[in-house]
Amino acid sequence: MKFNENYKGYIFDLDGTILDSSWVWDMVDIKFLGDRGYDVPEDYVESISPLGAYKAAVYTIDRFNLHGEKPEELVREWFDMAKEEYAKKVVCKPGAKEYITHLFKGGKKLAVATSSDRELFMPTLEREGILNCFSEIVTVDEVKRGKGFPDIYEEAARRIHHEKKDCVVFEDILTGVMGAKAGGFTVVAVEDEKSECNKMKIREIADYYIEKYPFV
Repeated sequence: MKFNENYKGYIFDLDGTILDSSWVWDMVDIKFLGDRGYDVPEDYVESISPLGAYKAAVYTIDRFNLHGEKPEELVREWFDMAKEEYAKKVVCKPGAKEYITHLFKGGKKLAVATSSDRELFMPTLEREGILNCFSEIVTVDEVKRGKGFPDIYEEAARRIHHEKKDCVVFEDILTGVMGAKAGGFTVVAVEDEKSECNKMKIREIADYYIEKYPFV
């Protein structure tokens, strides 16, 4: 499926949308919770994905009664486990790099809107050769509310100086799709393994659904 490329602004989530990184967080969750005597609940990833690291840590402490630990300590532990994987092993999903490069060379304005942390993904984007394609990078820590709301997409659109009607958002998780649609954006849902349980809902809400990036 080839998209209408009359959009002026393209806003991309990272994990699961551009980057094939879900396996890293599966590893982190299993080890982190396993070390504390817990299995990973089925709804855990869905619950923390929209939040950003610090709020995810607060949620995790409350949910698993880890009140002897501090959010910043959890975040540091998670990052230490994931950092080397992002730096050396995480790559773009098939076709993502080529599509992003195509848009950039075509003069489109591109932005990142992510719940991830710059410490992790900046080396990956640089190694994959697409960091310079993005005019702006916005994380959920820079806006008031998480990805169930339109705040991060609105901020990304503002920073690239385009109205939401002229922008399209690429997302893989249900909360991200819902948040972008609530803000009035056109949304392209990108298939990812971790969102399989919400696939039908995502397809109903998003304007487009793709299993892979369009050939360009």
